[in-house]
Amino acid sequence: MAGDKRSLLPLQHAAFRNVVAGRFVNYLGNGIAPIALAFAVLDLTGSASQLGLLVAVRAVSSTAVMVLGGILADRMPRALLMRGSALAAGVVQAVAGTAVIRGWSSMSLLVCLAAVNGVFSALALPGSMAVVPQTVPKDLLRQANALLRMTTNLAVVVGSSVGGMLVALCGSGWGLIVDAATYAVAAFFFGRVRTTGTVAPPRRRSLLSDMREGWSEFVSHTWLWIVVLQATVWQAVWAGCIQVLGPFIAVQGIGKAAWGFVLASYTAGTIAGGLVALRWKPRRGVAVGVALTSVSAVLPLGLALGDSLPLLLGAGFLAGLCMEQVMVASGAAVQSSVRPDRLARVASFQIIGSLAAVPLGQALAGPLADRTGTRDFLVGGALIIVLAAALSLSSRSVRNAGPPDEEPTASPDRESRSVVEGTR
Repeated sequence: MAGDKRSLLPLQHAAFRNVVAGRFVNYLGNGIAPIALAFAVLDLTGSASQLGLLVAVRAVSSTAVMVLGGILADRMPRALLMRGSALAAGVVQAVAGTAVIRGWSSMSLLVCLAAVNGVFSALALPGSMAVVPQTVPKDLLRQANALLRMTTNLAVVVGSSVGGMLVALCGSGWGLIVDAATYAVAAFFFGRVRTTGTVAPPRRRSLLSDMREGWSEFVSHTWLWIVVLQATVWQAVWAGCIQVLGPFIAVQGIGKAAWGFVLASYTAGTIAGGLVALRWKPRRGVAVGVALTSVSAVLPLGLALGDSLPLLLGAGFLAGLCMEQVMVASGAAVQSSVRPDRLARVASFQIIGSLAAVPLGQALAGPLADRTGTRDFLVGGALIIVLAAALSLSSRSVRNAGPPDEEPTASPDRESRSVVEGTR
């Protein structure tokens, strides 16, 4: 019972509750938007290539301004940046939805709006990660990150289901309108976040100087760039094996619907992993999390072994559960060890490094699988996942990474004045 109470202690701080509520609603919309936008493009053009172009443009625009988002979040109140970005993104989605409903949308318009939406989302993301230490005491960061990830993963699942029903019943345009409304609601909650001024006041210097300072902070933490490099490898392998070859194998075996259940089992695993991370706090959380990433190799191996749906469902759930441990542990470790006034910039480099190889993995999977054979490619991908985890753990910095030993948590009433505002 005591463990249950401690797991929920972050929610006793009003600033954190508002961050959770805002992120939940935001990610609810993130579950709706891809489905609504996909069918809007397909209804307009009937072309999967055009849909791929829109997705690629949004990803590129988002990546291009991610570091700028980190710089801005280290210069100004993070909650204010999150609120402004949410409002701006909501306006963009409202325009897109109105255009689809009224019949004056075009592919060029949807691509431009997707690019602008990607910019606003990227401007907010580093700040949304860096604001967490300003809302809870330091010794509750692991529980706070677990709660945030668990609720946002759940929101995406719910949003995807709602998005499918909205598009089927009302059309893709109204799906985009509902997504715009979720941005407005998220902005309301972000506007209620009150934090102490733990970020250093802005200095008069160039964006380039700020970027260099953030990069220096990022590379100064050896464990961090090693874990991010491992994540880059993992993302490339996962993108090729699961996102590209997974559907290809499913069509020939278990079927499209069954493959959807496999992907859902992975998401269910991440939610269960969040519950585990709330209660379980290993002494070397980052090292344990890195070790558990090797377990995710069971899903590519399951695809290589055949088309057994029970096997793939179990593998997907186990992979999601284990991957969530490194996400929670590394998030808390970064927030504990990086200077508060540089945290958002470090987060931006962390995000870019983790996702940079996804397009490469997607592009190379098909040609490489054709040359080596699908089964051998999947087995090779699984081995690379395990090898990357082993190489990461070979670093003493990774093995020793993590927040300092914790003190017993004081009551929120005693800590709120020195850590967060608005806890009553």
